[in-house]
Amino acid sequence: MDGLDAFLLARIQFAANITFHILFPTISISLGWVLLFFKLRFVKTGQQHWMDAYQFWVKIFALTFALGVVSGITMSFQFGTNWPGYMEKVGNIAGPLLAYEVLTAFFLEATMLGVMLFARERVSERMHTMATLLVAGGTTLSAFWILALNSWMHTPAGFEMINGQAHVTSWLEVIFNPSFPYRLVHMLLASGLTVAFLVAGISAYRWLRDDKTAEVLASLKTGVYLAALLIPLQILAGDLHGLNTLEHQPAKLAAMEGIWKTEKGAPAILFALPDEKAKENRYEIGIPKLASLYLTHSWDGEIKGLDQFEGKHPPVAPVFWAFRIMVGMGMLMLLVSWLSVWQLKPWQAGNGRQLKDWHAKLLVAMTFAGWIALIAGWYVTEIGRQPWLVTGVLTTAEAASTVPAPRIAFTLVMYLGLYVALTAAYISVVFYLARHKKHAEKPFGDDQTAGETEKELNVVNYPEKEGASHA
Repeated sequence: MDGLDAFLLARIQFAANITFHILFPTISISLGWVLLFFKLRFVKTGQQHWMDAYQFWVKIFALTFALGVVSGITMSFQFGTNWPGYMEKVGNIAGPLLAYEVLTAFFLEATMLGVMLFARERVSERMHTMATLLVAGGTTLSAFWILALNSWMHTPAGFEMINGQAHVTSWLEVIFNPSFPYRLVHMLLASGLTVAFLVAGISAYRWLRDDKTAEVLASLKTGVYLAALLIPLQILAGDLHGLNTLEHQPAKLAAMEGIWKTEKGAPAILFALPDEKAKENRYEIGIPKLASLYLTHSWDGEIKGLDQFEGKHPPVAPVFWAFRIMVGMGMLMLLVSWLSVWQLKPWQAGNGRQLKDWHAKLLVAMTFAGWIALIAGWYVTEIGRQPWLVTGVLTTAEAASTVPAPRIAFTLVMYLGLYVALTAAYISVVFYLARHKKHAEKPFGDDQTAGETEKELNVVNYPEKEGASHA
């Protein structure tokens, strides 16, 4: 029993670490590209509000990057303390991929971030823009290596087992394993959506506090339009990822859909309470044959049920509900982003309508919606892989250490307390920066028309900075 308790505590501890850690790289991956967009708009137009937006969001990027680094270090320690069997068996693959991430991405990000933050007055405008590009590229390259390893753990390829250890036979097959392209695209789009709602939400918060400058409006529209563009792409990518999961991880997909028995014409279950003991869904509400249609593109397509994976399928309820939270949040993002585009369109028409308070408050409420969808999706991915740590190669139980349960429990409590405090501090600092942003320009008065505001945003050229040019 002690061993079982230690095993469960170790899993909870790693889940807590990865849940906290993933919040910050998800923002830094796409926020770097948003910063590059702001910078390029400033260089092209010479309009100061684009640089004001850059200077505001680069502070949040730096804070996010720092927390991502700190949480990543503590997470990596657990490979040696709680999961030594992982590196013992697949370290020949995991070790190099993690090293590539540090050598090719992390050093690039950390070095160029210093230029972004402190050297704009010391280097040319072109060099500063290049530093922003390198940081944005570095964050994406970092995601590439980490997701290559994570995808390999789900759909391992390009290796052979020799004396109980995995050895690479083809690095191309290891990196570009069957699920990697789908997982990478899905994650990058999730990062973009997380940042889009963060930028829109914080900008709406500033708008509600009467910070109605061109900078705020430009940031708001950037976030809203980015979200409206990415969410349909994410829905398409999610569908393709689901088809890949059906092919390579059918047990996970059966848990996601709550399908207990193999059947043709499987229903899409909207609501149910999965019962592991009875192996059935209670209070099920579903749409007949719809799951077969979107998974196999046939009304009578066969879907393997959990009965085909006795003892080798993930816990159903967490995967089932996490999947629905992710999809539900995605639908809400679609509704809010497209509604926001429609609401902001009158600005272009110049008919005098202004951003409504209820709409701004809705965007503020959605500020961290990306985090909710992200965590739910990550739980689907990681819990859905159980009982495997590396599918077909290494179970989670086989990789666990023999560290006593009390020691794991002690560190777990410390981690949880620290993570709650740091997350609260991060959110507080972001909103503090929004409240105390100094106005670089006069706010638009209530008597100004929307057309005048749009003219300020899109037409007026601010004093040109050295190295910048007018459109």
